[in-house]
Amino acid sequence: MDYNDYYIKIINKSNKRKYEKVIQLLEKENIRLDKNLDYTCGIFDNDDKLIATGSCYKNTLRCLAVDKFYQGMGFINKLISHLINEQYSRGNYHIFIYTKSDFRDIFVDLGFFEIEYIKNQIVFLENKKNGFNNFLKSLETSDLNKNQSIASLVMNCNPFTIGHQYLIEKASKENDIVHLFIVEEDASVFPYKIRKMLIEKGISHLSNIIIHSTGPYLISSSTFPSYFQKDSREAISSQANLDSHIFKKIANHLKINKRYVGTEPLSCTTKEYNKSLNNILNSAGIEVIEVPRIENNEDFISASKVRELLRNNYIEKIKEFVPKTTYDFLISKQGKEIISKIQQLQNVIHH
Repeated sequence: MDYNDYYIKIINKSNKRKYEKVIQLLEKENIRLDKNLDYTCGIFDNDDKLIATGSCYKNTLRCLAVDKFYQGMGFINKLISHLINEQYSRGNYHIFIYTKSDFRDIFVDLGFFEIEYIKNQIVFLENKKNGFNNFLKSLETSDLNKNQSIASLVMNCNPFTIGHQYLIEKASKENDIVHLFIVEEDASVFPYKIRKMLIEKGISHLSNIIIHSTGPYLISSSTFPSYFQKDSREAISSQANLDSHIFKKIANHLKINKRYVGTEPLSCTTKEYNKSLNNILNSAGIEVIEVPRIENNEDFISASKVRELLRNNYIEKIKEFVPKTTYDFLISKQGKEIISKIQQLQNVIHH
């Protein structure tokens, strides 16, 4: 076979004819087009037939498919090499793939390293041999006594509310040490640096909290690829299971024996997460403590509610939902810039 008879071409959404070919090829391979893509390419033959396609979103590779007739002929290697070069040109040198569990060996042979594998569901890989182990080593620990109670929370805080503060205070009061993981991935209207700053100010009175970034390992729902799942329910289940298994490794490293989570009456995603955490962490000897969401006279306290109030310009009402430190930021120049962005969004009620 002469690879000179085939060429790689960037495919933009504006090229409807070629983009439709991408969708058709993915569907043949039981893959749905991911809504989160910022680069798509295809391998074509001299008759302009699309025989392979792949995409990127930030530092992840997605929507990889090769026509059945051409599988096993090296086109996946050619595709991955091209996508990796694209990532390098963007300055992304740490690259991730989420894909079907039965594709694990293909990507291991291409130089990727397994982070987590869930049989019949999903495999999560990266191109750094010791990436996850180095992440574990980077996590700050503390001097441990054998009988210490060590708890944890994982939070996005978009933005930091009285509800978040209450949950952290409860964990702090009931445990010797609390490891607080903040979702680092910037898929929220409040950037990571702002969210981290608001949390630090809001819990400055607590002395037993150790703050960590989740890095790229605890997954954000907005970037988790669901394109190879049958439906949204299966996607949520896969994400929850993957997150739970990865957290179990983190918990073992830090000797964590409790995980605190807040309930979310209106979110089936959170319910699925909490169910998965209970099943996986409890079996590993890590207690999952579900704390009912607190209310005020207005409503359940949630970051979604705060964003909704901000979008509708009810700034004074925010005082009933956030600590003074968050409110003071929101009325600052930088806070007003974020509020302006929120007011341009159509939907701010998500979890």
